[in-house]
Amino acid sequence: MRCRFSPITLVAMSTEERPFRWRSIALPAFLPTLLFSTGEGAIIPIIPHAATHLGSNLAIAGLIAGMIMIGELVGDIPSGWLVARIGERTAMIGAALVAVLGLLVAVFAPSPLLLGIGIFLVGLATAVFALARHAFMTSYVPQSHRARALSTLGGTFRLGYFVGPLLAAGVIQLTGSTSAVFWVDVVGCFGAAIVLLLLKDPTATFNSARAPLKQATEGREFVAEESHGLFATIWRNRGVLLKLGTGAALIGALRSSRGVILPLWAVSIALNDSSTALIIGIAGAIDFALFYASGQIMDRWGRLASALPSMIGLGIGHLALAFSHDLPSNVVWFITVAMFMSIANGVGSGILMTLGADLADKRNPAPFLGAWRFTGDLGGAAAPLLVAALTAVASIAIASGVMGVLGLIGAGILLRYVPKYVPHPTKR
Repeated sequence: MRCRFSPITLVAMSTEERPFRWRSIALPAFLPTLLFSTGEGAIIPIIPHAATHLGSNLAIAGLIAGMIMIGELVGDIPSGWLVARIGERTAMIGAALVAVLGLLVAVFAPSPLLLGIGIFLVGLATAVFALARHAFMTSYVPQSHRARALSTLGGTFRLGYFVGPLLAAGVIQLTGSTSAVFWVDVVGCFGAAIVLLLLKDPTATFNSARAPLKQATEGREFVAEESHGLFATIWRNRGVLLKLGTGAALIGALRSSRGVILPLWAVSIALNDSSTALIIGIAGAIDFALFYASGQIMDRWGRLASALPSMIGLGIGHLALAFSHDLPSNVVWFITVAMFMSIANGVGSGILMTLGADLADKRNPAPFLGAWRFTGDLGGAAAPLLVAALTAVASIAIASGVMGVLGLIGAGILLRYVPKYVPHPTKR
């Protein structure tokens, strides 16, 4: 007789009944992500500088910088199928090697086109990492700890984005070469692959301690379901995705815009590459310092208490940057706004993953999680295209101002729909 509960439901029940221990997932779940994100964090601030050294104008440099998010969006579609076919660990090791291939293309690129292709491959690899970690956390962490666990995962990425730029600044100072920074990412990707080879598979480690009923193939089935019938799932959930999902897409857009506009702005005000990496690294430290506080805010006072201040802050930051380009103290403005936007972004750490986990069907969360992630990544991929287009036809200041207005519109959408779809914890 077939059990009427899905395997994932049984795992969730078992997980809720057992005491949760952070150390059971800390090393195998977070260390590879830290190494991978440190390398990626190193290259992000210097991509526009590398593009301009190859002869790109400001708009093309912005487009190339945004190829990571475009690669992630494209990678969202087949990554679930890939993980299901070859397994989480093999897929992540393969992703690290694909990222290395893209980085080597970027290092030796003789033209902006090849540089963009290399960065695009890094984005594809990032999609696999993000998929595996999100599915793992959503499946096995109990509801009472979910926001903190997911924000901790986001914090791991943020730690990499803090350490990486500082390493980049040091490498540039030592070598005098912008392209040398890509080798930092190569080392990070190889390090992640080695850790995955030497440590036990995180799913197996976690199951042995907390979920003995889970079979080895169930995690693969979960991530496969995320991407299976993606567009059909989007259509079935079009109500929430058109409303709250639009807010999620704008969150993704503002975050992606921040990652593109800040290094691009540094190029436009003639700030050198090592100073750019140092400033963005310090801003990353602020972002990282707030990730756990974000989870506490969401768990105690509701998701809106994190999402709304984050979007308002990112919108205001973009608007402030737009009016500072030609000021005599534009470098001081750049530093101030970069730090302010990091505070705003840090307050919203983990909000997209947490909202997706809240909205998903608890009996079969995977399809909705795939559609939700795709929605956020769609906004993240569209933002660099919009920034590049506005920079080409107008100016980078106009591009920043438009993104600021979109941020405030996104805050209004979140204010309207988060209480409707994800009520305050005391009202659930």
